[in-house]
Order: sequence, then structure tokens, then C-alpha cells
Amino acid sequence: MTTAPFDLPRIGRGLAFAAASADLHAALDRHTAVVVSSPPGTGKTTLVPPILAGRVRGRVIVTQPRRVAARAAARRLAGLDGSALGSRVGFTVRGERQVEQSALIEFVTAGVLLRRLLDDPGVEGVGAVVIDEVHERALETDLLIGLLGEVRELRDDLVVVAMSATLDAERFAAVLGTDASPAPVVTETVPAHPLEVRWVPSPAPRLDERGVTRAFLDHVARTTVDAQRGMVRADPTADALVFAPGAREVSEIARRIRELTAEFDVRELHGRIPAAAQDAVISGRDSDESARIIVTTSLAESSLTVPGVRLVVDTCLSRASQRDAARRMSGLVTGPTSRASATQRAGRATREGPGVVVRCIDERTFAAAPARSVPEIATTDLTDAALLLACWGAPGGAGLRLVDPLPSESLSDAVGVLRGLGAVDADGRTTDEGRRLARIPTDPRLARALRHGTGIAGARAAAEVVALLSSDLRIADADAAAALSTLRSGRSADARRWQQEVRRLSAFVHGRADARADEDPTGLLIALAFPERIARRVDHSADGAVFLLTSGTRAGISGPLAGAEWLAVADVARAQGRAAAGTGAIIRSAAIISERQAEQAAGPLVSDRVEAQFSDGRVAARRERRIGAIVRSSVPVRVRADDGGSDAVRRAVQQQGLEVFAWSDAADGLRRRLALLHRELGSPWPDVADTALLDALDSWLGPELSALATGTPAARIDLATALRRLLPWPAASDLDALVPERLEVPSGSRIRLAYPPVDDATALPVVAVKLQECFGWAETPRLVGGRVPVLFHLLSPGGRPLAVTGDLASFWAGPYSQVRAEMRGRYPKHPWPEDPWSAEPTRHTKRRAAGI
Repeated sequence: MTTAPFDLPRIGRGLAFAAASADLHAALDRHTAVVVSSPPGTGKTTLVPPILAGRVRGRVIVTQPRRVAARAAARRLAGLDGSALGSRVGFTVRGERQVEQSALIEFVTAGVLLRRLLDDPGVEGVGAVVIDEVHERALETDLLIGLLGEVRELRDDLVVVAMSATLDAERFAAVLGTDASPAPVVTETVPAHPLEVRWVPSPAPRLDERGVTRAFLDHVARTTVDAQRGMVRADPTADALVFAPGAREVSEIARRIRELTAEFDVRELHGRIPAAAQDAVISGRDSDESARIIVTTSLAESSLTVPGVRLVVDTCLSRASQRDAARRMSGLVTGPTSRASATQRAGRATREGPGVVVRCIDERTFAAAPARSVPEIATTDLTDAALLLACWGAPGGAGLRLVDPLPSESLSDAVGVLRGLGAVDADGRTTDEGRRLARIPTDPRLARALRHGTGIAGARAAAEVVALLSSDLRIADADAAAALSTLRSGRSADARRWQQEVRRLSAFVHGRADARADEDPTGLLIALAFPERIARRVDHSADGAVFLLTSGTRAGISGPLAGAEWLAVADVARAQGRAAAGTGAIIRSAAIISERQAEQAAGPLVSDRVEAQFSDGRVAARRERRIGAIVRSSVPVRVRADDGGSDAVRRAVQQQGLEVFAWSDAADGLRRRLALLHRELGSPWPDVADTALLDALDSWLGPELSALATGTPAARIDLATALRRLLPWPAASDLDALVPERLEVPSGSRIRLAYPPVDDATALPVVAVKLQECFGWAETPRLVGGRVPVLFHLLSPGGRPLAVTGDLASFWAGPYSQVRAEMRGRYPKHPWPEDPWSAEPTRHTKRRAAGI
């Protein structure tokens, strides 16, 4: 049976993008990759998928950055098509699926499609993929562009369309196309309805050390009520949209508005509310219903159309993931909204007619905001992305055409986490465990807690903790165990959503629903996910406590958990103020854990070894039991070479450097000679710079390390003998010929050569000799087989420098006469001949040279 095509004229009626349909068809006639660029609200999300469904064989997949947007787009298109949701148009999001086998179009989140690609890299049965809202630069969307580019190399029939609401379409066209030919761009612009911009700055600061201030939330609520009253007087059908940085602020602003007035229908729109409540908000209202004030997060910035909105009130604040490179952690940070995002928000007021935007800041503050939001790939934790790419066979994104490469430092940290989880091997390739973790649709660390925690605490308890950690719930007093208790009781407004996530996660593990545990397993399960965040208290005061994490980071906490000895930390973020206790970081979610549980969860972070350091020229050793950076115990021990002593001494030398030894003249001289040979000749002469010697301790200093471990003072170590172990044989037989210790001068004296410092790449060997000992010497001697001239420091009979020269012949022919004139009166007993060429070289006075 042939499925009836979509009625495009009916679906496109009233949509501005319908005018660009012919351009889209023309582009698809020539290319299988197209970029569509048009402002929000023009109808591209509604019209492009059915256009593609009429052209390709197979289903059309449309990705959205958010679940509510995927559901809303599917419902809208099914309604316009006149078909039941799921039959011809359906959706799949995390925890919810409504799509039949016969569906022609399926809306999904980007994360859902990424997981499907792991199981079905060829996306069989799919004729086209539409990646919507690419301008938001979500990490999962960026990854999809790269992976689908590789799929298209194997499937030349797969159509990919990227849709952007901003003017940076050429950038995506270059990535989707080839080096020689970018993908075509289909653009549709519409005349904008008039927008009135009002500036209503708050007299109080927007942010302090705790986040968004209460005074600013009060200001936003009052400003919204006043502005909406004015709008409704002019147009009773007008609704208002208020943008806040996060779900907590949404709830706080909504509560304040309700306290100020009951004349409006105040709704909340964010990811925490049930799907039915989200859908009700974006379905609009009847004309006889009260005017609405919808308080939302960035959820409604560009991927959703909320009908009836003519007023936008903008806090000009956003919350986004930000990586702290110094502490190697990522977290949500509240800061100024970019000007581009603020423009997107304002555009929500003019989709259906003239509108008003009220910004709760002044024009100067707005102008100082960043021009664009930073792409998520540059700021967020990359652990999940790194695992997905490793499973795909492109570790780190190697070989993929990405909009931006993955930042190397963040990627390195992510790969380190994956190695600790056993998800990738030393070469970055995925392991069997990594593939199992990747198929659980959550962060790999949480997947590990779910898999391994099931056997310890039971499937139910593991799923409950992971469901809490994967949510964006605010944890009161940072106490995750108390939050779980509240959710289990059903007293929390988030309990239903949490229970749904628990059921979803439970489907991915097999084991007993419950398991007996002697201790509360919450902390253990958190520690299984984040072993690098196991923490021990190191300071305690009336204001709170400071904990040291196994990663080496210090973080503060106040409240009931401040008295704990050990914590398993689920969330830690940059912060200042009393709660951070001067550490620059604050623990936002944690659970108490015992030392035994910490050791059970920490795995390879647990160590028991001898550590050594030099004190007063000798090695002092301690046996330390550690979990990462946390020292559990440390006791002095007598170091022994066969009991880890040599390894401990080796680590101490590497940490403290070669300066712990007393370098004798012989050792220093030999090292300098070897350094010159390595500089001029390279291999086989060894590199004797500090870093090279420290990297090769065993090859030249092994016996001495053992001697140090048994108590020999560092000052008694003969480094000259040790360095000779590096001499390359048989080339070593030429050492004295190439770089002699002494140089014989015409007087017969053998003068010691001073070789350049090891780290000086340009200096020459120096011989300091009395001028009279060099009479008649015309050719400057050269070392290292004639490659390096000797620099002469010619001295007076009293040992003072008279001249520095690398060219003896030039010195005798020129400067010598002036030196003779100045010195013959001062040193009359020594020879100062007019003709130095024919004079007898001597180290004695004239009388002694004559035998008198």
C-alpha cells in the first residue's frame, strides 16, 4: 500500500517559508546536503520535513535540541496533516516514544539519534536527516554534523539538511559540503514586525556570590506585572514571555508574580515540569481565558513557538556549562546573555505582530555583553562525546568534518576519565566495557554507577541515585541522600518526573531490584560515578568545612554535611564567598560515605607505597596510603631498595631535580663535554639536559638510586662515574680527542678547558692562559673534529684578563701592539716582544726564561 503524500499547500498555508519551497527543491535537485537559513517563526521546522518526505525513500528524521520542542513540532505537523500523532508523524525523546512503524517523519532529540548511530551506523530505512537549530551550537548537534558527514560518504542517497535561524549559514555549508564545493544555502527572510525596546535596569545587583539575587528577582516580577498590564490594556489577547536563567529562577519569579496579582494566568516552562504541562503552555489559550505570563528558561529562545506572545521581559541572564581548567571540572554558571541570544529572545514578541521587549538592564550593560554565546563544545565536559567518538571509530573526532575541533585539554581530561572507567584503552580505543556504557543513554560515569552499583546496592537503588544525578534538580543543603528521601516520599513536586527516569534507567540493568547494604549506598553510588570527587575534610570552622577531593581540588561546604569526615561529591562548581571557604569552589551536591566505601569505589586511585624526599642531604621515607590526592595515613619508615625504596628515591629525584646531588668538578666537566658533543654531533652522543637525564634515570643512575635508598648521603654519590654509563661505545674512545679536558699551548703547559653550560646552545669552550704562553701561535685550535673554535681569554702575568679572541692571528697582527704598550711598563720582568710571531713562548719571567 502506498502512503499518501503530505498536502504541502495545506501545511504551508500562512507560513513565510512556503515562499522558499521552490528554492529548496532546486537545491535538492543538485545536492544531497543543504543549509536552510530563516528567522524563527517562518515555518521551516513545519514545512521542510514534509517536503523531504515527498522526495526521499525512507523516513525523515528531524532532530531538535530539546524534548519539548520535538514533541511540540510533531504534534503541530500531525495536526496540520490531519493524522493521528504517531501514525504519519511521531516523536521519540528520552523516556517517551510515540511513533508507528509506518511513520514518514519522526522528530527526535539529537542525543537519541546519536545513540541510534552507534547501533546502526548506516541509518538503514532513513532517507533524510534534518538537523534543526544548528546555530545554538549544542555539543550533540555539532557531533551529529560530523558523524552524518561520514555516513554520507558511504550512502550517497542520504539527504542531510541543517537549519539555522541566524546568518552564519555559510559556516555550516562549508562543513556539510566538500573542500571544493560547499552545500547550497536556501534563505528566506520576512519583514520584521516593529519592536519597541525598553530598558528597566534593576537598582540592585543581578548576581552575587550565591547566584541571582532576591532583589533582582523581585524587580523582574514587578517589571513584568507593570508591563503586562499596559500590554493587556492595548491588546487583551497579548501574552508575555519572561526569560530567566534557570528553572529555580523561573519558579521564584512565577511565585512572586502570583503574590503580586491574581489577574494573570502565570505559567512555568522549563525542562523539569511534566511533559503535559509543557505542551499545554505552547498550545496557546482561548480568547476568553485570562492573559498569560509564561516564565521560561532559554528553552523558548528559538526552538519553540509560543503563540500569542507580544511582550518579552528579559533578565538578560543565561546559565551554561563552563569548564574550570585549573580544577578540571565543569558546571553550570550563570552570566550575561549574549547579544545574539537577547535578540533571539526579543524576536519572540514580534512573530504575530508589533511587540515590546523589556530588558532588565541598562544599555551600557547590554553593549558590554558578549556578542555571541560560546559553542558548547568549547566549554562543557567532553566525557560522553569522547566515548561516543571512540565507539564510532574516530577517537577525538579524528577524520570528521566538525564545525569546531574538540579542545585538546578538555578532550585529554575526558579520555583520562574514560580510562579510569575502563571504557577506553591506552590508545583511546573503546573497550567492551566502554561499548556497554555507551549504550546506556546517560553520562558514562553515571552509566558506570548504574552497572556496577546494581550488584552492590540493587537495581532500584542504583537507578534512583543515577536518576537524581542525571536531573537538574536543586539539592537543598547539598544533601543528596536527603533529596532522595524526599523524592521517595512523593512530597517533592519533581517526584513524578524522577520516578519516570528511575523506571527508564532500570530497564538498562539486570539484577536484584533490592540488595541489603550495611550502610546507606547513596554515597557509594555517587563515588562509583565520580571517584575523582571522593573528598575528605581537611578544615572545619563555624562557617563550614573545607574538603580535599581525590583530584587535588579543595572545595567548601556549609550546612549539615560540613561535619562529615568523608563525602562523595556529585556536583562541585566555582564560587566565592563564605560557603566556598576561600577555596574558590563549592560543593553543591554530595552524600556521606565511609572510608571503606571510598576505597571500594576509588579503584585505581587507591595506592599504598613508600614516598621519599631529600632532607639534609639524605633520603627520608614515609609509607603513605592514599586515595588520589588524599593521604589516609603517613608513617616514617626505613627505606629499603627492595621494598619500593629505589622507586621512591627515583620519584623524589624527578620531583626535586638533579640539584639534590653535589656535582663535583669532574662530573660537571664531563657533563658539559657531553653536552657539547650532543649539540654538535647528535646521536650517538647522549642528551644530558636535566629533562633528558631525569627521564633516563635507570640507564645511568640505577646503582646510585639503590645506594641512596639504603642511606648513602647524596653528597657521596659519584656522578662522574654514573655519567660514564651513558658513553656510547665504541664512539666513546674518541671522547678525549673530540673534547679534551686540557689543551696544550706552545709553552708546553696543559691548560684546563672550560666548556659551556649544558643549557647554553651558543657559547664556546674557553681556555684562560697567559698571553706569553701563546707567542707564535697563529692558528686557533678547534674541537669536535674541527667544528668548534676555542675562545681564548688571554691573561696578564698577574692573571687578569687582557683580551678575548677567537682568532689568534688577528690578535697578534692588531690589538697586541696596544696591549704591549700598556702592559710592558706594568710587568717589566716579563717578555713583551715587538714581534710575537718569533718570540719564544714561556710561562716564566725574562730572567728565568734565560736561565739566570
